[in-house]
Amino acid sequence: MDPELLSRLSTRPGVYLFRDAGGAVLYVGKAKSLRPRVRSYFRGDSSHSMKTRELVRRVADVETIVVGSEAEALILEANLIKEHAPRFNIQLRDDKRYPYIKVTTQEAFPRVFVTRRVRNDGARYFGPYTSVGPMRKALDVVNRLYTVRSCRYDLPREAPARACLDYHIGRCRAPCVGLQTQADYRGMVDEIVRILEGDTEGLRGEVEAAMREASAALDFERAARLRDVVHGLEALGRDQRVHRAQGGDMDVVGLARDGTLAVGVVLRVRRGLLLGREAQRFSDLEDEADADLLASLMSRYYLGGGTARLADLPAEVLLPRGFADQETLSRILSEEAGRRVVASVPVRGEKKRLMELAGDNARHLLEDRVTATAVAADRAEEALYALQEELDLKVVPRRMVCFDVSHIQGRETVASAVVFENAEPRKAGYRRMKIRGEWGNDDYRSMAEAVDRYFRRLGEEEGGVPDLVVIDGGKGQLGAAVEALGMLGVSDVTVIGLAKKEEEVFLPGRKDPVRLDRRNRGLHLLQRIRDEAHRFAVGYNRKLRTKRTLRSDLGDVPGIGPARQQALLNRFGSVKGVKEATPEEIARLPGFSMVLASRVLTYLGR
Repeated sequence: MDPELLSRLSTRPGVYLFRDAGGAVLYVGKAKSLRPRVRSYFRGDSSHSMKTRELVRRVADVETIVVGSEAEALILEANLIKEHAPRFNIQLRDDKRYPYIKVTTQEAFPRVFVTRRVRNDGARYFGPYTSVGPMRKALDVVNRLYTVRSCRYDLPREAPARACLDYHIGRCRAPCVGLQTQADYRGMVDEIVRILEGDTEGLRGEVEAAMREASAALDFERAARLRDVVHGLEALGRDQRVHRAQGGDMDVVGLARDGTLAVGVVLRVRRGLLLGREAQRFSDLEDEADADLLASLMSRYYLGGGTARLADLPAEVLLPRGFADQETLSRILSEEAGRRVVASVPVRGEKKRLMELAGDNARHLLEDRVTATAVAADRAEEALYALQEELDLKVVPRRMVCFDVSHIQGRETVASAVVFENAEPRKAGYRRMKIRGEWGNDDYRSMAEAVDRYFRRLGEEEGGVPDLVVIDGGKGQLGAAVEALGMLGVSDVTVIGLAKKEEEVFLPGRKDPVRLDRRNRGLHLLQRIRDEAHRFAVGYNRKLRTKRTLRSDLGDVPGIGPARQQALLNRFGSVKGVKEATPEEIARLPGFSMVLASRVLTYLGR
């Protein structure tokens, strides 16, 4: 890195981006003072980790963004990491996209429904629900007790001419046609929000009183419905309750680590009730300290995770340990909440117990993940070793390539080559090709051409020579592939054929096929790669046939040559798509006019 460039960097707070020679962002970091922080990477310090030394080796350019404070730098860093996902930053991903209950409080007449997408739209989001059971119980209580509209009208700007069926069966009071006032509807939504926030006890007393009144008035049907609501509120309270902690509103953070894997957990406790648990997972860790993992989790959870988390900030964030930006994070969250939010490490009492509970959750999730990874790896190893043993292979077939040929009566002949590494698809290595030779229905020659072209280009491809080549077919296809490899001088590759009918495995030089037990994991692996090659080839064949069908139907239209046929194909995708298009849409294509568009539609029978 140019020392002159580094000496000109600002000493103010900010964010720096390291880019490689192609301009891709390798790393995003923040600094109280940009110049000394960035220069520290390029001093040849032997204490740097291997990861940092490799990062410095790849850096071709440095971009800096000056901000006004450390807090602004922390926020900007979180957003840039989320945007660029740099390779050398700690990799942190959501464990899965959990569902939320969304209350569209920004609307005049709010709706309540389930969503997995959190947006900055002013709505209230409750969750995430890591278990669907509590979410369904909450919605069941809401639907039994309240008449929330299910329509998507933008009330009161849009409104139907009459009430829908929901009104007539008692599931909605028809605010769309003015039969329920906005104030009354809003009061109902406020009570729904109370339930979702965890305040079920006070509401349960109100419902019990209404149930007794209905029973005294001999309205037993309404009393039975309210009884079910009471039971639902009780169940919801039991599912959510952790304990009545002092203050009651807090996020509790847990962290567990095993080598290069780690899991972070945030328990959301409101009013002493556990409303959700969100898990984040780390991968590709090397020598990062636990404090750095916690800092990454906190900044990206709160500052890079959207407005839903900032809209419902607790009074406290309980941490398993301290980290460098702890005070800065507290200050940012306090500003967002408009009140004091404290990030602290509890040392005793109920808060310490809660923090340990979060740690137990993190360890449980990490154990599940490590176990699942190990089980998957064990199964892959088992299948590979079974295949080696049954077929008497010289090496464990960790890298496998499978070929398939697809055509319809000798037309649009294509071939596919799919790659499996350690018994799993490696889609970056997939290849498909249109067979150039006019072989018609001769699958043997088509297979020979596909194998020949693939191995001729293999020196230019990453990954190297496969340990095992699988041919979709019997003796004929296998013989063609072996002959093609012999012509290329490739002799160190094992080739087998897998025939569909009896799932027999053919080997060169052996008269009789090998029949594997139907429960053999090696056979299951061969079937998987064969089916994947077939799927990939058929998909390409179907795509070419679609193009040919469109061109053949349009080929008789005067003035529509290959270029215009391709333009129609690219824009509308199929003959049906062209037929459904308007003359104006077709005329907007390059090289078309209204006269030509009308001619096309006339020839297609419009």
